[in-house]
Amino acid sequence: MTQCNQPEFGMVGLGLRREMLTDMLSSVPKQVDFMEVAPENWLKLGGRFAKQFNTLTSKHTFVCHGLSLSIGSPAPLDIEFVKSLKVFFEKHNIQLFSEHLSYCSGTGHMYDLMPIPFTEQAIKHVVPRIKQVQDILEQHIAIENVSYYAAPGQQLSELEFTNEILNQADCKLLLDVNNIYVNSVNHGYDSEQFLLGLPTKRIAYGHVAGHYHEADDLLVDTHGAAVIDPVWQLLDKAYQAHGVFPTLLERDFNIPAIGELVKELDIIHQLQTKYSQPATNKVKHSA
Repeated sequence: MTQCNQPEFGMVGLGLRREMLTDMLSSVPKQVDFMEVAPENWLKLGGRFAKQFNTLTSKHTFVCHGLSLSIGSPAPLDIEFVKSLKVFFEKHNIQLFSEHLSYCSGTGHMYDLMPIPFTEQAIKHVVPRIKQVQDILEQHIAIENVSYYAAPGQQLSELEFTNEILNQADCKLLLDVNNIYVNSVNHGYDSEQFLLGLPTKRIAYGHVAGHYHEADDLLVDTHGAAVIDPVWQLLDKAYQAHGVFPTLLERDFNIPAIGELVKELDIIHQLQTKYSQPATNKVKHSA
């Protein structure tokens, strides 16, 4: 795998959905340093949407967050799909590609993100698949800690499993703060301890999002609501523990006016400023 420089895509991002296109083409809010799209939603688009997307990617910084790589599937990797991603990334100057630590296909496509069993056997299966994708793309990818609602055949903790994947595959981490919070409620673990156990050096960027409160012991990761205070507080803890890293706001449906999303972006900016070291206090190195 060719070693690539660490991507530089600003500090605060917003997930771009088609419903936002008109607003974004008119004026991207100053709070947005980079945008994120699912490549599957744009790869084969032509006509007006393709032209609009090209307009945005030619002027703004983008990363991609995949939906269908199915890194934990028992089925062979779709190599042609990975190769098509590489062409797409080069065309649109995509700074980083991330995917979910999950699977969504077997004998067919399941249209959902299923949990990979937290086992040693699963690690041995997933690690070479991540390495193969990185070799084809000639860059490190980031793997996201996912929300899950069952852990069949569990032998390791979620944290142990995640860290082993990151270390053995030598990949980066997309740290989803909302997923940590959702899982901590659904599976009864300490979200701050999980956060502290993640490797700082692996963090490429982060996600925050809203979720649905089904019951006191069941949260559903929907990306369909505003971020709640406990998730903001956990993001604060993440910056305190790992330093400030680029962070993106996800909103997949019930998408409000851009002005409402900007209010949440402002919160990310405020938290980052809280932990950013002023330039006057930085250590000066002698020539």
